[in-house]
Amino acid sequence: MRKTALLCRASLIASAFVGFTATPVHAQDAEASAESDSGEIIVTARRREETLVDVPIAITALSGDQLANTGAMDITALAEQVPNVTLEASRGTNSTLSAFIRGIGQQDPVSGFEQGVGIYLDDVYLNRPQGAVLDIYDVERIEVLRGPQGTLYGRNTVGGAVKYVTKRLPNDFRLQVRGTYGSYNQADGVITASTPVDSAGVVRVGGSFARLTRDGFGTNLTTGAENYDKNVYAARGTLEVHGTDFFARVSGDWIHDKSSARGGHRLITSLLSNAPVLDNVFDTRGGLVNPRQDVEGWGVSLFMEAQPTESLTFRSITAYRADESFSPIDFDALPAVDVDVPAFYKNNQFSQELQMLVDAGPVQGLVGFYYLNANALTQFDVRLWNNALFPGLTAFTEADIGTDTMAGFADVTINLTDALSLSLGGRYTWDERSGRILRQNYLGGSPAFGGTAILFGAPSTNFRGKADFNKFTPKATISFKPNDDTTLYASYSQGFKGGGFDPRGVGTSAPTTNANGIPSDAEAAAFLTFLPEKVDSYEVGYKANLLDRRLYVAAAGFYMDYTDVQIPGSVACTSKVLVDGVVTQVPTFCGVVSNAGKARMKGFEFETRAKIIDNDTGTLTLSGSVGYIDAKFTKYITNIGGSPTDVAANRRIQNTPAWSGNAALDYSMALGEGKLSIGGGMSFKSKTYQFEVPNAYLDQPAYQLFDAQIVYQAPNKAWTLGVYGKNLTDERYKTSGYTFMAANATTGAVTQPFASALGREGTLTAFYGSPRQVFVTGTINF
Repeated sequence: MRKTALLCRASLIASAFVGFTATPVHAQDAEASAESDSGEIIVTARRREETLVDVPIAITALSGDQLANTGAMDITALAEQVPNVTLEASRGTNSTLSAFIRGIGQQDPVSGFEQGVGIYLDDVYLNRPQGAVLDIYDVERIEVLRGPQGTLYGRNTVGGAVKYVTKRLPNDFRLQVRGTYGSYNQADGVITASTPVDSAGVVRVGGSFARLTRDGFGTNLTTGAENYDKNVYAARGTLEVHGTDFFARVSGDWIHDKSSARGGHRLITSLLSNAPVLDNVFDTRGGLVNPRQDVEGWGVSLFMEAQPTESLTFRSITAYRADESFSPIDFDALPAVDVDVPAFYKNNQFSQELQMLVDAGPVQGLVGFYYLNANALTQFDVRLWNNALFPGLTAFTEADIGTDTMAGFADVTINLTDALSLSLGGRYTWDERSGRILRQNYLGGSPAFGGTAILFGAPSTNFRGKADFNKFTPKATISFKPNDDTTLYASYSQGFKGGGFDPRGVGTSAPTTNANGIPSDAEAAAFLTFLPEKVDSYEVGYKANLLDRRLYVAAAGFYMDYTDVQIPGSVACTSKVLVDGVVTQVPTFCGVVSNAGKARMKGFEFETRAKIIDNDTGTLTLSGSVGYIDAKFTKYITNIGGSPTDVAANRRIQNTPAWSGNAALDYSMALGEGKLSIGGGMSFKSKTYQFEVPNAYLDQPAYQLFDAQIVYQAPNKAWTLGVYGKNLTDERYKTSGYTFMAANATTGAVTQPFASALGREGTLTAFYGSPRQVFVTGTINF
């Protein structure tokens, strides 16, 4: 299940030659733009260049050098270093990202839904999470903004935003070759080259090719295929124009991910065939092989920036992306066709953003316009061929979900005094969603996946509809800077995530007053539609560089009211099918989305980086963070026994451990003409609930991960050699799973003895984070 965002992996692979910052590019060199003269990371969280201390936002920024020094392989590594953040591969995928910030996000990346955390590649919003588990290559920096960012970053940043900022092309010839070899036969190769076309360096071109491979952590014992393997090809080309007061970049990328489908690990003995639980949590037995897992996509973008005067800057950001993917999803993880879902996804998006930045003495501001047109096509079978009552039963769904959205936004900072400033911002969003959903039952596979279909009854969903969702989201911040190295701030912000239609919904499951039990079109439409959700966030913060800038500290406290919470999920259900005029109850699974929830989140975050030793012999740096969040539902209405019931006391905020953090030490010293760095660290998370309904089998107890690295860098960065160890204690920890087991409707507790809610074998499967990995990476720069 990987779509649009997957295309961006190639963007980071080619990051040695792509990127921009908030000020005109001609004013800076590629290497200089990431850090200030003092070595502090420069960020563009407010779409203009500022140091971390100056930004009145809870933000973590990691430079490309910091990421490379720790051997971060993909974006999920940030979750080990950023408090109150969860980033992980989503269930049965290799590269679809589940992102949660301060308790808000989306675990179920179904086509047509949009995540609550905005993902940005060089300020291009990625509408879908598929493929956003980005491999990290020579990236300039990654910024994680916590809390709603609705003013500058749009309607879907209710939890926060993750920004990938990549490097621009340098004004000389560069050739870099990077290779990695490690555990599970990991073998990665990336070659990147760029050169100026003319002597002045006004026109520059670059290109990159990458090959990323790894054997599986386990094996599919039914098919013999690798499980949790990696098999990726990627390429990119870029053309840049660097004028005196003008910059333009055209870039295109392509990626082909041929990794095997990731199969789940059964947590219980199968109920019908009595298949035992496997010893290796990375092994699986799923028998679904058609379609073969395959993801391919491409994208193009155009960024232009002009500065007609010192105080005025104009920008245009245009992008188009498209992709398609085939995925065999074997829920039951067994050879039998018990709960199998072959799926096809096709996505495309066009976006256009215009910005005008003003820097006029005591006033800095930005005014902008944003447009997005996106389309998500989904086709999938739900196969229950092991069903005793309806053998060979298939429910085929085709859903086409469209998005048209426009927004106007502004953010202005007024320096009231030398120390006191006030920022006011707002965004108005016009959001139109359209949906076409067809769900048809067959005996045998559907024609979309090569079946010799026999229609079984009338469609259980045959829906077409549109809905508009408009919203104004304000923001206000007051900042106090008693000196250049200290900022105190207080802010209010609001986030908004648009509504839409559930592409997996079963229209005949809608409540109805019709005597025949089949809902009307209006009743089905109301059932399939979900409304926007909203977050009101209050935050106070303190940031400072202390002890002659040997110590950096950042602390933030927050309180959030989360209303009309969208709660998507897949549940076992019965579909009403009209067969020869008779209503028949057919078992299947269906999407259930409601705005049944209200939640409250409150907590704090603390980050620090301290130079404990800094002399001629070397530098010892301690870095760390800790986050705490008290997140709970205050309202959660569900239907129990035909009556609406508030079960908030029995529900949990998913993918949000109460405590998270890390601590790391790094010692660097001169060795010969080069530099040697030795470091290690530990990250931790307290108990994590995988879903809103607690599940004693799937929920992950508290755990810790330990990493270490040794890196030698030759003079002038001519070459680098590093040895890295990840998850050195070989911790087994769950990141997600599937459950279709009978459970108590109020508490969610799985009933004993086990009983299946869908299929005959019982589906209770888990997916795990990466095991211990040790690898060597060498880089040569020419």
